[in-house]
This record gives sequence, C-alpha cells and structure tokens, in this order.
Amino acid sequence: MGLLVPPLAALFRDVVTITVAGLMTLVLLRVDLAQVLAYLRRPVLVAALTAWLLLALPVLAYVIAMAAGMDGPLGAALVISAMGCAATSSPAFARLVGLDGEISLVVAVVTTLLVPFTAPPLALGLMGIDLAISLPGLMARLALVVGLPLLLSIAIRRLVAAPTLARFGGAVDGAVVWLVVLYGFGVMDGMLARLLAEPAWVMGGLALAFAGNFGMNIATALAFAAAGRRLALAGGLLAGNRNMALFLAVLPAATDERILLFFALCQFPLFLSPFLLRPIYARIGGRGP
Repeated sequence: MGLLVPPLAALFRDVVTITVAGLMTLVLLRVDLAQVLAYLRRPVLVAALTAWLLLALPVLAYVIAMAAGMDGPLGAALVISAMGCAATSSPAFARLVGLDGEISLVVAVVTTLLVPFTAPPLALGLMGIDLAISLPGLMARLALVVGLPLLLSIAIRRLVAAPTLARFGGAVDGAVVWLVVLYGFGVMDGMLARLLAEPAWVMGGLALAFAGNFGMNIATALAFAAAGRRLALAGGLLAGNRNMALFLAVLPAATDERILLFFALCQFPLFLSPFLLRPIYARIGGRGP
C-alpha cells in the first residue's frame, strides 16, 4: 500500500522517526535485559559476532564496493547497511527457520546498544561517506533513538508489575506489528515515482539489496563455521538482516535520496529472506549440531 498509494506513504514519512522510537520502546519492553545477560553464556562468541557485524563486515563491504567501482550513492548505501545493528526481528526469524534464537537475541540487543558508537565513526570518519550530517550529530541522533526507548522501557518495567506486563504482552506485540506497518508505509515515500522514472535503477538497487543481504549471510556463516553449523547459520541470518529503520529515522533530509531509497529497498530482503532461505536451512540440516 505504501508503494502503490504515494499520498499514504508521504503522510507517514514525517512520522518515521517517532514510529521507530515507539517500535524500539515496545520491542525492548518485551526483552528482559536480565534474561539477556543470563543468556550470555558464551561471551567470547558474542563479542566475536558483535565485532564481526559492526566492524569487520563494514570494512569488507567497503573493500568490495570500491573494488567493483561502486563509489557512488549505491555503494555508500551498501557499506552503511553493513554497519547497522542486527534487526530486532532476528530472534523470531531464527526460531522460524529452526536456528539458534538465543544467540540471535543476545547479539541483536548488544549490537543495537553499540551501533551509535560504531557506525558514525566508520561512515563519516574512516570511510568519509557524505551523509550531510556531522559525526557528533549522527552519534547523538542514533544514541537518542536507541537510548531514549531503552530508558523508557526500563522505567515502564519498574512502574508496572511483571504479571501485568505479561498479561498485556499480546497487546504489546500487536502494537509492534501496527508500528511496523506504519513504518512500512513511510519508508516507501518516493519509491513509486523513482520506479516509474528510473525502473532500471530501482531494480538494480533491489538486486544489490538482496546481494548484500545474502552476501553478508554467507560470509558470516563461513567465518563462524567452526562454532557449529546451527550457530553459524544463525549468525549469517543476523548479519544479513540489519536494522535500516534507525538510519532512516536519524539521517537528515539533505542526505542523498538514493541512499535513503536503498535503505527502503533493504526492507524487501529483510522480510523475505527467512522464507526464501528456510528450505535451504532445512536441506543442509539447520536443526543439527
């Protein structure tokens, strides 16, 4: 609907930041941080996966993009997508396809909390990508969009009894779904016009979004193969599915629109990859050791 009804997409584009902040608050409200810490049974593995996702893969994506001559907006967008935290939906996706949901939950939360401190220095400092915003400004915006929901979720947990939160868990999950719908409307703003004006560019960007998702997935699964097949595949799913909502929420309107449109295109592989890859996971024995 967001793609096919441009006025609807334009209506919700202005509330993407608020929608993402609300979404983060509700998702973190449903995540018990004490439980996450209890899951931290393999800290070295979690640290290695986190460093791989937030530091190694962006550098690898940058090297590949430059080697392929992709020094324009699409190349920059691909590199930035590799800097994002793991999508908050990763644990659910992992369980859906029979992979390790526990490690997915821990790494998704850890990378979300760390991304305000890793992505801006890499994008604006080391790689010099022009995002029409200063390094401190981008760090502050990301920290606000991540930190404020975290504080709100902690405050709500202190004010509302655990049994009450549990009783309304279904309603919170339902609200998350509706916020994802509204976010989906907003990020499609301008996509139909671009598709009609430059169909080759949009289809090329979509192909690159899928290639980036699957490429990071495969590279991670191979890099962590020694940790066990099921865990390596879960790490691959984490690496491929990144949270572009944060970047769409904090980047200024002056940012090259092709970069923002690529982030919107990344939503397609994000939501389709678990279903596309599920038969492959079943074939290679994702439920095994």
